[in-house]
Amino acid sequence: MAVTGNGTSTGTGTGTASGSGPLAGVRVVELAGIGPGPFAAMLLADLGADVVRVDRPGGGGLAVDPAYDVTNRGKRSVLVDLKSADGPARVLDLVERADVLVEGFRPGVAERLGVGPAECHARNPRLVYGRMTGWGQDGPLAHTAGHDIAYIAVTGALGMIGNPGEPPAVPANLVGDYAGGSLYLVIGVLAALQHARATGTGQVVDAAIVDGTAHLTAMIHGMMAAGGWQDRRGANLLDGGCPFYGTYETSDGGYMAVGALEQQFYDTFTELLGIGDRAPARKDVARWGELREAVAARFRTRTREEWTAVFEGTDACVAPVLSLREAPGHPHLAARGTFTDFGGIVQPAPAPRFSATPAVVTTGPALPGAHTESVAADWDVPALLPKEA
Repeated sequence: MAVTGNGTSTGTGTGTASGSGPLAGVRVVELAGIGPGPFAAMLLADLGADVVRVDRPGGGGLAVDPAYDVTNRGKRSVLVDLKSADGPARVLDLVERADVLVEGFRPGVAERLGVGPAECHARNPRLVYGRMTGWGQDGPLAHTAGHDIAYIAVTGALGMIGNPGEPPAVPANLVGDYAGGSLYLVIGVLAALQHARATGTGQVVDAAIVDGTAHLTAMIHGMMAAGGWQDRRGANLLDGGCPFYGTYETSDGGYMAVGALEQQFYDTFTELLGIGDRAPARKDVARWGELREAVAARFRTRTREEWTAVFEGTDACVAPVLSLREAPGHPHLAARGTFTDFGGIVQPAPAPRFSATPAVVTTGPALPGAHTESVAADWDVPALLPKEA
């Protein structure tokens, strides 16, 4: 498929290209990395973008079989050695035909490899150049290594999570890598893409996990300024300090999650729990300890399944705490198709949902280099093909 410099299609080709989602027709070059960059590119692919992942020979990703790396679903992969003499030129050939580039190198690495913003914008002034890092492109720590846990630690987010008197609880890498990182990169890329289409001028999006994670705490900072949040764990309405917003163990070792914040929901909760006639006043903070003990004791009298049956379909705001393997079987999630089985891998379905341009999983994880021929044809970059002997 021949294309113009701004990524507009002028024909049809072979292989898998854009999907049917709202980003159909948008072309993305992803320079292979790990963590939040690939997840952001997966989200763009889920929404219909034609994402070409530039993998390096020999790999370099997570220690997982590429066939199971769901963050590479819906993409195509080509192999390019950016350290070879013609490697940067091959990437720039793709960039010339792309709308977006996503990279997750440390600051300065892309420039040293010859595929930094200056080189890319010289070939394609409309390009949105998305940069995903932990510390950002500048600042004292910009060039140092780090991982999700360090980024959320310095923003105050990690220190909010967990029980008082115990170490902070690690929330997997969801808060930093994916919420503070990937989602902010996608927001930035889409905003910059809108600007590029309106003005004809691309720009660099500097998405730093520390910035995004700090931004996520906006409401908490407002509550703290107003005196409605204490700067310590387990002492507030939404951090486990409140007895009607937390988790409780059941008789079989399972857990139920309670979020009965509003009065009408709290009344339904205490009534169904069976303590409505003897629960201390919910606003009496001095008796929260007593209320917590009463709630905990009651939950320990039945199994998770039994309590689920009690609260299911009510306005008590109570739900069972499910494992990753259990979650797809939850009746509500199953009815909505929140998870899907594609290629034998149970995985989350694309989100959010669109009434006119639904997004669907189109292909499984892209194996490194598996789509060189189709990308070379569709993007009109014959130099990607191996040189004949």
